[in-house]
Amino acid sequence: MKEFLNVMAWPFFACLVLVGIHVYLGLHILTRVVIFVDLSIAQLAALGTTIGYLSGFAFDSFETYLFSLGFTLLGAIAFSLTRFRRQTIPQEAIVGIIYVVASSFMILLLDKAPHGAEHTKALLVGQILWTTGRDVLETALIYGIVGIVFFIFHSRFQTISESPELAREKGWSILFWDFLFYSLFGFIVTHSVRIAGVLLVFSFLIVPGVFSSLFSSQWRTRLFIGWGMGTFVSMLGVSISYIFDLPTGATVVTTFGFVLFLSGIIYAIVNRKFS
Repeated sequence: MKEFLNVMAWPFFACLVLVGIHVYLGLHILTRVVIFVDLSIAQLAALGTTIGYLSGFAFDSFETYLFSLGFTLLGAIAFSLTRFRRQTIPQEAIVGIIYVVASSFMILLLDKAPHGAEHTKALLVGQILWTTGRDVLETALIYGIVGIVFFIFHSRFQTISESPELAREKGWSILFWDFLFYSLFGFIVTHSVRIAGVLLVFSFLIVPGVFSSLFSSQWRTRLFIGWGMGTFVSMLGVSISYIFDLPTGATVVTTFGFVLFLSGIIYAIVNRKFS
């Protein structure tokens, strides 16, 4: 037990910090029905990191972080500008195009780079196993500050997510509030990708929100259910990773998938029985 705690305690605490704010952001993304915007922004962050690395900076340096953040802000601008009152082209299609192009471009850039395969893997599944106490505290502080901003403007963000027409009737600038939301979102994702990788970040954002929607339509209830599910899966995933000596990030992602799949089956059976 002592050895398990020595190895997995900080990765587990890192997962808890990620669960805290990502579940909240995921509920917004699900409500806005732009499911892959988080995956797209995470991929833009990974692309920025790649370009920073190929520009001569260390893979985990502050300079590559700035490259990563810059690309996510470009994504925030793009997603803000492509939301119209009358959507001739679904915004989700634009999000998907950005994701595919960013992914392909990153692969092209890393194809000839030294240790390109290793860096691609690190960007996808992260290095959460090597998280330190300092990483966790730094991440908690950053997310806490951004979380305060989301708390202050929660009413506006929620209204725009659920009923943009009502927001327009109130005279609010959808463009401004969308840009603020996606900029803060991008800032969070940029930091998260450095720790957890693209796939785990996407899982923390979407899976708990989907799971909670099976049981409630109330925002606050879904938030607490999502936090509970994320905490349980994180604990289960890091434990399986340790016991079977598997990559931690990929194990947690797979555990999210299995838990959601089993929950969906149970929900369908129970729903059919009582309907």
